[in-house]
Amino acid sequence: MLEPVRIRGVRRCSVLLALFLASCVQTTSQQPAPPGAPENQVASTATGASTGAAGAAAGSPAGAAASTAAGAAALQTSAPATAAGSAPTPASGVPGSSADPAVASPAPPPAHPGKAVYDKACAACHDQPQDAPANQPQDAPANQPQEVPADQPNLTRAPSLTALKAMRYGQLHYALTDGKMAAQGAMLSSVDRASVIDFLVGRAVADDEWIDKMMCAPNRRLISLRMPATVATFGFDKRNTRNLTSEQAGFTRDEVKNLELAWALAVPRATTVRAQPAVVGSTLFIPLAESPTMVALDVSREQPCLKWVYRTDLPLRTGVGYGSLPGGRKVLVFADVAAQVHMVDAATGEFMWRTRVGMWGLSNTTGTPVIHGARVYVPLSASEINVGANEDHECCKTHGAVFALQSLNGRKVWVTHMMEDAKPVRDRGDGKMIWGPSGAPIWNSPSIDEKRGVLYVGTGEATSEPAEKTTDAIVAIDLKDGRIRWSFQATDNDIFLTGCLFRPDGLNCPKESRMLDVDFGASTILATGSDGKDILLAGQKSGTLWALDPDARGKLLWRRDFGTGSPLGGIHWGIAFDGERVFAPIHFFPGRDGKDPNQVPGIHGVKVDTGEVLWSYESKPDCSGDRPSRVTGCDRAIGFSGAPTVIDGAVFQGSVDGYLRAFDAQTGDVLLEYDTARSYETVNGVPGKGGSIDNASIVATNGYLFVNSGYALIGGQTPGNVILAFRPKR
Repeated sequence: MLEPVRIRGVRRCSVLLALFLASCVQTTSQQPAPPGAPENQVASTATGASTGAAGAAAGSPAGAAASTAAGAAALQTSAPATAAGSAPTPASGVPGSSADPAVASPAPPPAHPGKAVYDKACAACHDQPQDAPANQPQDAPANQPQEVPADQPNLTRAPSLTALKAMRYGQLHYALTDGKMAAQGAMLSSVDRASVIDFLVGRAVADDEWIDKMMCAPNRRLISLRMPATVATFGFDKRNTRNLTSEQAGFTRDEVKNLELAWALAVPRATTVRAQPAVVGSTLFIPLAESPTMVALDVSREQPCLKWVYRTDLPLRTGVGYGSLPGGRKVLVFADVAAQVHMVDAATGEFMWRTRVGMWGLSNTTGTPVIHGARVYVPLSASEINVGANEDHECCKTHGAVFALQSLNGRKVWVTHMMEDAKPVRDRGDGKMIWGPSGAPIWNSPSIDEKRGVLYVGTGEATSEPAEKTTDAIVAIDLKDGRIRWSFQATDNDIFLTGCLFRPDGLNCPKESRMLDVDFGASTILATGSDGKDILLAGQKSGTLWALDPDARGKLLWRRDFGTGSPLGGIHWGIAFDGERVFAPIHFFPGRDGKDPNQVPGIHGVKVDTGEVLWSYESKPDCSGDRPSRVTGCDRAIGFSGAPTVIDGAVFQGSVDGYLRAFDAQTGDVLLEYDTARSYETVNGVPGKGGSIDNASIVATNGYLFVNSGYALIGGQTPGNVILAFRPKR
């Protein structure tokens, strides 16, 4: 496992505590390399995955004071004994009891010692309006971010206290020892770490016994992989169109209005269901939310069941890619929170290899890896944007990249860096240096252009000066040797650090920058116009939809602006294409001043040849009935952040307020509206709750529409833990 960077003196407050975490469960049949193992590991035996009940996690979690190196391997899903419990209740009739008429009521139980640790180290970022509204004075210390005003969404992006309390013990322990909050965790004593985790989750146990109970009967475990994949990567196909036919989905546009809930499946103690499955025939290959487990889910019959289970030692993070090795073996590829890429056999779940691609402790794998030919292409992002403003952090050194790995063994073929390595640039004013260039993280999944022999990715902001031309850009990379063929920069001088929103005069904050944070978070689409010529489409958080000419080194064909965008607004996770129209969802999130009157949440149908807007739908808040108690910020969290999915002329889109909608691709008429933000009885017996629909959440096969509901990685959104299956009424 990649050892995280230990940053001395980083503020204890978390800007993004539980991003990309998971419980650390040890498998009994296959244990990928522990921390310090070689960066590439290839299976030497055929015991890589747990199938059936074999390989179920066992044992107790290590104490929170365990060493960092041992923490990930030792953690299980249960928690240690509480550090401090409630005071015992006095017996009736004993002086001091509630039955004693001389005493009105028993003394309140003492405050949990972890509450004081939380208040000092975490509350400034995680106590959000929906938990405990507060305003922080403008003269707060430079290393203490200002809290979010109660009438604004949370610009720090930190998960709320409510979301933290719904997570697994293992998630939080991993976060504070080996994960993204290791630097903050290092500032706490082992006793304080144990205490704050116990305050948040106590003795909570994530009961995964449902997995064994849901295993398919032996005669139902065979997986047929003869047919082409319905979903093989983020964009379903290598051009990233996110478009399925009625034959692939198993239902038609005319049946969309009759879709009803068939069943729900819930993951214990999860708050965010983010990873998109690969789909082949009637099998979904799904990374279970916030856990180190992936399952092959059979949906061929009324009741789903599990064909195999793959367990590893770290939480899985990305969606799943599917493809063939030279020789025809069908495989799956995905990455975990430590920026390690895994490959397993699609038929059996057998572990094949694992390769680390992270270059720094703040490196992330976010985009879905793509299998093409004899290689796996993996984009690399980073989280330095969230810690770079801290004045104890040496800002900034990370940057985005694309890795090409040999599909047979995971060995690196080439790496394309979005810029040169950072060097000292200038004295920031106190004798310490600003480093640069840095930035251009790649959050999206590559589209593959077989005709021209390139792949396309979009990049994000710079995190320090100078802002390279590959930031906020579309980049074409040669598939064979990794050369950058060309790049198109949409926004220049976008140097951005989250903390600089609150204190722009901080020592690490840029002296001259547009401070926009308008990444290309959405994957590019290689579309074809009515004249038969290819058009490269890209959606940006600036709220702009771009059309480029791949035969003219990315020459601009047209652009369409939908408002001004913002750090978490505009076109966020994806767009879709049906052969004539491109569909652009717009997320709403306030700009630097907390407002943006020009940013309208909703979705637009746009003519691919010209950029003409054919129809638009505007999202409106719904706080009717009991929705205020079910949906965080129902009056304002109404944006369309996730990527749309097109099925036989119907455009499916989720909203961060939990609504699933389907629109007629030609007219924009609403065909379906369903509120997923509610409680569910589930097929696996785990209590289920829906929430925000975000990222890449909607796929279909065998007559079912599958929707992930729940997203708490970003403050101000609604947690949830369910995968919902819809089908036409029968």
